[in-house]
Amino acid sequence: MLNHLINMNIIELNKGIQIKHNNGDIVNVEEIPITHEFADQIYIRKMIMQKGQVVAGAKHKHKHVWFLIKGKVTIKENNEVVDHIAPCYTISKPGAKRIIYAHEESVFINIHKNPDNIKNIKELEKQIVELWHS
Repeated sequence: MLNHLINMNIIELNKGIQIKHNNGDIVNVEEIPITHEFADQIYIRKMIMQKGQVVAGAKHKHKHVWFLIKGKVTIKENNEVVDHIAPCYTISKPGAKRIIYAHEESVFINIHKNPDNIKNIKELEKQIVELWHS
């Protein structure tokens, strides 16, 4: 399965992998809970993946930091594949688009700038990522 991720250019359904979407919108599905927190000019997005789940992220518009605080994942970004074991963090560049495979339960925290202190998630998503249908 991981070899398939390494060579993947187009996300395909594979035996044992379920990829969920809503016409290209970023969604919070029960199987992959996402929570949102706010600090002054900061948006914090937490995602919990279970073993065997795959997430295809949207393309990010700005530099930000993400932390893996629990678990082990393999991430394909552009043509590079890297294993990450918690605890760790990465500074993500604009244009970053990742495919993430969880080897075990994994907890991500993304930290995004939010200079206008927007709390409407749909509005924030328009500012921080390019949605699939845009």
